[in-house]
Amino acid sequence: MNSNIIPVILCGGYGTRLWPLSRESFPKQFLSLSNDNESLLQKTIKRLSGLENLGEPILICNEDHRFIVAEQMKEINVNPDCIILEPFGKNTAPAISIAALKSLKGKKDPLLLVLSSDHEIKSEKNFIETIKKGVIYANNNKIIAFGIIPSSPEIGYGYIKSDIPYTDNENEGQNIIEFTEKPNKEKAEKFMKDKRYTWNSGMFMFKASTIIDELKKFTPEIINTCKVALETSTHDLDFDRLNRDSFEKCPNISIDYAVMEKTKKGVVLPLDAGWSDIGSWEAVWETKVKDNRGNYIEGKTYLENSKNCYVKSEDRLVVGIGLENLIVVDTSDAILISSKGETQKVKKVVNQLKQKNISEGRKHRKIYRPWGYYLSIVEDSRWQVKLIQVKAGEKISLQLHHHRSEHWIIVKGTANVEVDNATKVLTENQSIYIPLGSKHRLSNPGKIPLVLIEVQSGSYVGEDDIVRFDDKYGRLEK
Repeated sequence: MNSNIIPVILCGGYGTRLWPLSRESFPKQFLSLSNDNESLLQKTIKRLSGLENLGEPILICNEDHRFIVAEQMKEINVNPDCIILEPFGKNTAPAISIAALKSLKGKKDPLLLVLSSDHEIKSEKNFIETIKKGVIYANNNKIIAFGIIPSSPEIGYGYIKSDIPYTDNENEGQNIIEFTEKPNKEKAEKFMKDKRYTWNSGMFMFKASTIIDELKKFTPEIINTCKVALETSTHDLDFDRLNRDSFEKCPNISIDYAVMEKTKKGVVLPLDAGWSDIGSWEAVWETKVKDNRGNYIEGKTYLENSKNCYVKSEDRLVVGIGLENLIVVDTSDAILISSKGETQKVKKVVNQLKQKNISEGRKHRKIYRPWGYYLSIVEDSRWQVKLIQVKAGEKISLQLHHHRSEHWIIVKGTANVEVDNATKVLTENQSIYIPLGSKHRLSNPGKIPLVLIEVQSGSYVGEDDIVRFDDKYGRLEK
């Protein structure tokens, strides 16, 4: 019996339904929504620790988030089998195909446990026990979908219908009859009463060879294009970068549509573990421990005569009086105020912000980089002020700007500054001017974070006005 389990973690989503906290520059899977400061991605990995014969994970993410993924794995002492970079987002079938093909290189036929990186599981014990059951079916060449036992007639999830109803106590795998996309309210209420239906969690388990065989049978164009994309991929630092041209040809469809709706090997295994995909702010509120009036508050907040609210502030004081059933999320540059029942519309609103080219719809003021981060404090069309933090031992690329000059003021730590081949060491309260067109680099030789204020001035202060000549993180133009 094969018991070697390789987790496949899908990290490619943008999580726009949790805007303004989650944005393209830092999606929800990388956020911490609990008091332990662990991100949803980190929790996804750590909750698997109770499994035996667990291999290192395969992570698949957008190339824009590669350094965030690598850093978060480093923080929990996980050394991934590989981090595969998608040149652009596609649905789950290509990602799973790539992972299955990759897992067979130099290994015996492993079991793959496919998980989203942004789900919440309250009962890790029940979760692990259900996965152990899945191992038995997967070793018999079945393709397991983990179906969530419904707690309400939810219209935001797809449903899986089995041939035999599940029971309340002992749940075994049942053959899959059909998949239903997100139903209307009437259908969802009907499904709720029929114990053949479970929510489609998007979590799966199977042998690598089994899923590849079914892909070849039902959607050979996916497995063929993914094979080429993987074979022509390049290794870039800690990452495997898929070939862009080959990957672009791959059909953009889900594993449900590509395989699960067609295969005769599908088995649904009911899971009762306090699962949530945290797909809305209302869902976040539901996962929280609330006060005796149903309120959850975080940050500098104060509520008076209010109930059933979620109020979060990252910085400013937020005061609510006489509020009921509201979601209030305050960040440094945006505020969301919504009734709890309307939070599923946040994604639609974010798309409208993007169409109107409103930058807050896409990115935070705080932008993470492999060397640290920068925070945009204030800006205009011809100038900008940033706070920059560089981690100990790290450095930015050797670069120049065609349209702006920069002034750096050190406020904490020690900086090693290169400007046009001249090197200077700066400490707190010292500064330096970087003329337009000068080659320059900043590094932190110390053991504590380096913090500085950067003042940019010029005809254009966009982030794309960077020409890199040397970069330890492989960000040079190809």
